[in-house]
Amino acid sequence: MQTPLTLDLGQLQQLLSALFWPFVRIGSCMMVAPVFGATAVPGRVRIVLAAATAALIAPLVPAASAVTPFSVAGCLVTGEQIVIGVALGLCLQLCFDAVSLGGQMLANSMGLSFALNLDPQRGSGSSTPAVGQLYSLLVTLTFLALNGPLRFVETLVQSFTTLPVAGTGFTALHLEAVARFGSTLFSGALSVALPGITALIVVQLAFGVMSRAAPALNLFAVGLPVSLLCGLLVVLAGLVAVQATFIHSLQNAFRMLGVLIGAPG
Repeated sequence: MQTPLTLDLGQLQQLLSALFWPFVRIGSCMMVAPVFGATAVPGRVRIVLAAATAALIAPLVPAASAVTPFSVAGCLVTGEQIVIGVALGLCLQLCFDAVSLGGQMLANSMGLSFALNLDPQRGSGSSTPAVGQLYSLLVTLTFLALNGPLRFVETLVQSFTTLPVAGTGFTALHLEAVARFGSTLFSGALSVALPGITALIVVQLAFGVMSRAAPALNLFAVGLPVSLLCGLLVVLAGLVAVQATFIHSLQNAFRMLGVLIGAPG
């Protein structure tokens, strides 16, 4: 006669904590991370992906301390896992937003700010100029070609070893480091947009000289098409530089993720 399988309350809480807290950290990270957190990805897909990843790594995650998930201490641990996940995903998302912001600045300079399209990479589903969307698609394809999602998931899984659940490894200094890393948004945007904006300023100065030499020239009828044409040429010539800038920012972002999780090297 077979012995019936019994599961007491302590074993149930241990099993729930081994799955719940990894799911919270992974799910919160995927909600804000690039590619995973895009508007085009349904929420159910993110939840299923986070649950599957948590179930796969649950045997490898170090056992948490004796904290029940639904106690006051368990709620504090849950909040900590949400903060860790959002911080990891936000650092990587800043690289994508920097390129998109640089494209918006360039589009405003060349007269394409009125051509707005829905950006599928933004979680809010907001509109962005066509150049920003072009750059966003370019860096997304680059991220996929470099196996960025696999490396990001690997870093996320490694964080459970270096930053165990219910541990004290994630402090206010890590949050300060994330805030300081936010400057990447502006420095990256300037790196992307500054060469093109400089070239367009030269074009505008040339039209200023022409307006002084020929006051009868209708600059509104001639200047806008020429500025648009020069801007498109600048965008075409700068695609390689934009990709190189993004790869450099992506390396810095993964280096920052290693600092946050305390990975060696």
